[in-house]
Amino acid sequence: MGTAPSITPGEYVECEGWWITDRTHGLQFKTTYLRVVPPTTLEGIEKYLGSGMVKGIGPHFAKKLVRAFGELVFEVIEQTPERMSELEGIGPKRKKRVVDAWAEQKIIRSIMVFLHSHGVGTARAVRIYKTYGDDAIAKVRENPYRLALDIHGIGFKTADALAQRLGIPKDAVIRAQAGVRHVLQEFSDDGHCAVIQTELIDTATTMLEIPISIIEQAIELELQEENLISESIAGKSCLFLTPLYRAEVSVASSLMRLLDSELPWGQIDPAIAIPWVEKKTGRALSPSQRDAVATVLQSKASIITGGPGVGKTTIVLSILKALQAKRMRVLLCAPTGRAAKRLTESTGVEAKTIHRLLAFDPKAHGFTHGQTNPLAADLVVVDEVSMVDVVLMHQLLRAIPDQAAVLMVGDVDQLPSVGPGSVLADIITSGRIPTVTLTEIFRQAATSQIIVNAHRINQGKMPVEPDENKQDEEIIRDFYVIPAETPEEIQDKLLRVVTERIPQRFGLHPIQDVQVLTPMNRGSLGARALNIVLQQALNSDATPQVTRFGWTYAPGDKIIQTVNNYDKDVYNGDIGHVERVDTEDGVITLNFEGREVAYELGELDEVALAYTATVHKSQGSEYPAIVIPMATQHYPMLERNLLYTGVTRGKQLVVIIGQPKALAIAVRTIKSMRRLTNLAERLRQGEHVGEESESL
Repeated sequence: MGTAPSITPGEYVECEGWWITDRTHGLQFKTTYLRVVPPTTLEGIEKYLGSGMVKGIGPHFAKKLVRAFGELVFEVIEQTPERMSELEGIGPKRKKRVVDAWAEQKIIRSIMVFLHSHGVGTARAVRIYKTYGDDAIAKVRENPYRLALDIHGIGFKTADALAQRLGIPKDAVIRAQAGVRHVLQEFSDDGHCAVIQTELIDTATTMLEIPISIIEQAIELELQEENLISESIAGKSCLFLTPLYRAEVSVASSLMRLLDSELPWGQIDPAIAIPWVEKKTGRALSPSQRDAVATVLQSKASIITGGPGVGKTTIVLSILKALQAKRMRVLLCAPTGRAAKRLTESTGVEAKTIHRLLAFDPKAHGFTHGQTNPLAADLVVVDEVSMVDVVLMHQLLRAIPDQAAVLMVGDVDQLPSVGPGSVLADIITSGRIPTVTLTEIFRQAATSQIIVNAHRINQGKMPVEPDENKQDEEIIRDFYVIPAETPEEIQDKLLRVVTERIPQRFGLHPIQDVQVLTPMNRGSLGARALNIVLQQALNSDATPQVTRFGWTYAPGDKIIQTVNNYDKDVYNGDIGHVERVDTEDGVITLNFEGREVAYELGELDEVALAYTATVHKSQGSEYPAIVIPMATQHYPMLERNLLYTGVTRGKQLVVIIGQPKALAIAVRTIKSMRRLTNLAERLRQGEHVGEESESL
């Protein structure tokens, strides 16, 4: 038992310490000093090289190298790499890749030794090296807190522990500044754009265990350095992280700017346009839908909101028909790939994700379209707006030219965005943007129990199942509640439903068509535990396998991206599957909606298994079948809009398995916590300032 920079199969380890008898594991050697010794036996060298530690050398190539060069193999790679060309199948490209990877690995190892000697694990070493290059150690020594800002996966606590080991005092202002930013970041992770200053001071003082005067000094410095912005909300002094403040101001400013100019299509008389559209589409609109179409055709910025089955898509279709007749340029977008795909299918017009519409440029690390290079459009339609956070909405609106219009479509009763802000709710609350709220469920939709029960849940009523004895031909049996009391019973029934009952009865594929959605990550019914159970049941025999960051992956496994990766053009919440695992090159190929993306093994902390996902992660997506476990162990997350969001993800089938008590708690619970934002007030005041041109 001990810590080392990294341990690779085939290495020898030299230890100093003492023997102990552990209650659980028996005899153990506890070390105070542990040194890794490169292997000297041929078998050890082969294992060491074939472990995937050096990119370009896998088990097969390692065997070939050791057979050719024996114990001199390290010397050959480092000093006479041209000798590798003697081997069959090794061209200049592969030789160069092995030499470069070996050199990089040596530098990374020295960084790992430095970090490990100060109590930091090895998983992030490659990322630190990629971010800072050969200057990594110098930069970390200079200000370890920068790691929390610059490196994905390193938080304030890790950076703080490293700073303490490097001798930075507990009451240093640099630590207080980093702590204040961390607290604000934590609040923004909970969806807030700002924090009341007194609350921030209290939280930071408790967390950092230093005097209030130092926290106040740190806040003052952060304000001077423009990392924070101070503003009054409802008479209380509040603090924003600067990017969030600028984003919020920009959203309000952009909407006011769009409202200020003429309609691109001029005046359209709804009394003439709507009957023409109805004739073209063959669909008669209800009075509420007619009002919605009229509102949008007469507004530069407008919102359509309502639950499932109320005809939002029909309205969008009608508007597109009317504007296509006027030769208007229309762009459609949505926050996720699945939502964009669904919008394309329902309208027959290509829709893109917001990121792809704005065209992210990895070299410039910013969007191609913005204030100085706006989108070429007369109307931009944004679907699933409830899940768009304030920063992404800022980026989108600033790219819409003055003469264009914007139509935002979404369900305000769903969970708010994962990122900070409650953009859709705030815009509606402000009363400045024309809004149509649809409530009428159409006859065709009313035959679906999924839609009927989604609306019942939203009204605080328990879902109902159709009476089996009443042979109502029109009712579709697509909603089931299966009672189960203990977590073990819930897990057991869930496994049977996903792997046997749904595939047998409905002909749906258990991996591609069925999605388990759970309220939480933790616990025996959380995403983590259920993913392992379902992977075991559905894909345990697949090979080759690779294990990284606590997950094992093999071809066929269902995966989800957990962070935005602009370079790969893959975003938080995108779901795909493992296409191939290449142990020789240390690369795993993932498939997202038909697009293959290569990941090095060190990048796999950006993904997770997705047989089960949290309801939050499922926003904007639809699946043929949804299975939701519900238990009182999920108590902190049991609330109406979470259950409503989960249920509305199902297209053909929704199955809830769990405790009736937990279901009842979720239906009647409305969390009173409102996100602290100032967008509604900015819009009410008609805030119209010069937009920030910089990228956030």
